[in-house]
Amino acid sequence: MTLDEIKKLLSEMSLEEKAEQLVQLHGGFFGDVGMITGPAAEFKMDADQPYRTGSVLGEHGARHLIDLQNRMMAKQPHKIPAIFMADVIHGYKTAFPVPIAIGSGFDPDLAEEIASAAAEEASAAGVHATFSPMVDLVKDSRWGRCMESTGEDPYLNSLMARAMVKGFQGDDVSAKGKVAACVKHFAAYGAPVAGRDYNVTEICEHTLFDEYLKPYRAAVEAGVKLVMTAFNTIDRKPCSTNKRLLRDVLRKDMGFEGVVISDYNAIGETVIQGSSEDRRDAAKKSLEAGCDIDMMSDCYLSSAADLVKSGELSEDILDEAVLRVLILKNELGLFENPYKDASEDAERKIIFSEKFRELSRRAASETAVLLKNDGVLPLSKNGRTAVVGSLADDRLIVGSWAIFADESKTVTLSEALKEICPETKFELFCRNELTDTELSEIANCSAVVLAIGENQIPTGESMSVADISIAQKHKDLFEKVISANGNTVTVVFGGRPLAMPLIAEKSPAILEAWLPGTLGCLGIADILFGNVNPSGRLSMSIPYCSGQLPISYSQFMTGRPKPDTDKFIRYVSNYMDVPNKPLYSFGCGLSYTKAEYSGVTLSSSVLTPGSKIKAEVTVTNTGSMAMKEAVQLYIRDVKGSVVRPLRELKGLKKVLLAPGESKRVEFEINEDMLKFYDADMNYV
Repeated sequence: MTLDEIKKLLSEMSLEEKAEQLVQLHGGFFGDVGMITGPAAEFKMDADQPYRTGSVLGEHGARHLIDLQNRMMAKQPHKIPAIFMADVIHGYKTAFPVPIAIGSGFDPDLAEEIASAAAEEASAAGVHATFSPMVDLVKDSRWGRCMESTGEDPYLNSLMARAMVKGFQGDDVSAKGKVAACVKHFAAYGAPVAGRDYNVTEICEHTLFDEYLKPYRAAVEAGVKLVMTAFNTIDRKPCSTNKRLLRDVLRKDMGFEGVVISDYNAIGETVIQGSSEDRRDAAKKSLEAGCDIDMMSDCYLSSAADLVKSGELSEDILDEAVLRVLILKNELGLFENPYKDASEDAERKIIFSEKFRELSRRAASETAVLLKNDGVLPLSKNGRTAVVGSLADDRLIVGSWAIFADESKTVTLSEALKEICPETKFELFCRNELTDTELSEIANCSAVVLAIGENQIPTGESMSVADISIAQKHKDLFEKVISANGNTVTVVFGGRPLAMPLIAEKSPAILEAWLPGTLGCLGIADILFGNVNPSGRLSMSIPYCSGQLPISYSQFMTGRPKPDTDKFIRYVSNYMDVPNKPLYSFGCGLSYTKAEYSGVTLSSSVLTPGSKIKAEVTVTNTGSMAMKEAVQLYIRDVKGSVVRPLRELKGLKKVLLAPGESKRVEFEINEDMLKFYDADMNYV
């Protein structure tokens, strides 16, 4: 359809029909025609009204969505197709590593490849749009949703935002195998007070603009089709009704022209927060702020049309929201083909294909982070290896947002080890309680693979904790195993950085495996036995303890900095009982071979307006294995009108080096890389 045709359609719609286009409901509303039960009754809807709404949340499957689309268009006065949206966060049926792991790949090309694979599977199942990428900056691992973020750094998150939007949408979102992306959660959802999900956010304007908003801006520049509002407050105003945030910052400053959708009942929750008098008031404020779709509340459904009729809301505001929704449907090609790519035949051919299973394995091997290795790794394939811990036999390690994945297809760590090393004799003790006899058997093994940490259940939405220490049962297990056999490799699973000073001190080797996806443990096993040289780098710092949180490598200089010593010093900024520094900082990660760096050379020491400086370094693989090295460029502004970070990541190139090979890696430093918001909030 042309824009004129869309506007003509809009002019023919009733107020009630317009309001219905701005409502998103989940599948529980679509029961038998003629029955008013459950959610529909709660929302005071007639039996047909759910079928007239503009979009549906969380439904999937080609045959199901083709049937549902037919029913919805039959009930819709103008036969307007619905958009089917779902949480395809790190894979649809084939789960890839969780986003915090994807960030740790330090490889935007890999992130794009994963998003593209997820889109191809989901689109075949009839999904039109995904609620991804989540680019919320997070520095506090008490927050359960840090597993869904790509980390703590604005630059890295921005690279990942662009890559994932490109992967999901391609150059044309209507093309086969592509879905509309929705960047979330706007804004600063990853900085809740006390690390507690859904809590308010107290953040200064400089921090908001200089750090937290940058990844959303990158997604907008990449052409993302939707933006989701966050549950939290900014400047003590809920994001869904925050006019300055949505109209001034998102639309005017960032230039976003797409659809803004609320998070689940976020508009209705502004009444509970006390910033809206009632649901009618919430609807008025959200529409005026520029929030187009009301996900899972009846605020728009019950009040939008009446607000226009009473003169409390301009019909122009309602029309602009509906127009954006209709334009998105047109961009997806739904007016010509309301089913888009939904196909049972395509589902059979595409979903869980060999190509995607291999990607799941490879992605895990490139996103796991080797934190420590005192010569234990890689393991010998000819030895006798003990595999210890219940997580070694756990299938719930794909990630809490892989909601459509088939858990029965998950390859466990014990299965993966046996598959890739059939010649190795494995002794399996896949539990957390061991007898003295079993410990004696472990002592006689040549090496131990100990799986500890968390499976997917304790992380994700609403799963906030006050203490991010490794569980006591796992610390006890570690102490027993390391006492029995010092040749122990600790594999840490989980969706958040866990504090583990005991393990860091005593374990000779530590591999952060994150939640690796459906076939991810094969990639972990590839690393453990040297089939793959690890190349992951931490996208989020691992704290020494919970009391350090929030923590980030890009801290600011205090007037009383601590000297470089582990001792406590009075009257400087430090703790009496723990270090200032994290256990492992952002960007850390080892390989089996060492990359040697030359000194950095600059083409000039002065940057003049409009010019660029070339920064070059030679990187050499000094080992006998091929390696991928994430070359990172950091910059520090030593004096500004406001306090500036001690260092900021501003460049990243992941290079492949053959044994003994040297490569000259070049970065361009330009004005944009040095810009920040000054004391008067000018971007200079």
